[in-house]
Amino acid sequence: MANIKSAKKRIIVSKTREERNKAIRSGVKTAVKKVYTAIEANDKEAAKAALLNATSVIDKATSKGVYHKNYASRKISRLNLAVNKIG
Repeated sequence: MANIKSAKKRIIVSKTREERNKAIRSGVKTAVKKVYTAIEANDKEAAKAALLNATSVIDKATSKGVYHKNYASRKISRLNLAVNKIG
């Protein structure tokens, strides 16, 4: 354990940020999973609704600095492509 006050604070802050980032990443994974579940079921309307939600969640995570903007863009693009392939 650290002895210096600033080092102790850094440990607390990094732990807090780690927990926050983990929760946000988990939310993104859940949203993406819902899109793919709707695609598997061939339900285009549900897939579009889930895609809209997933896009929003990914954008929020990116604005908070959890994901890099290129990663988020690629993720959204691939989801869009998958939803558009539904017949």
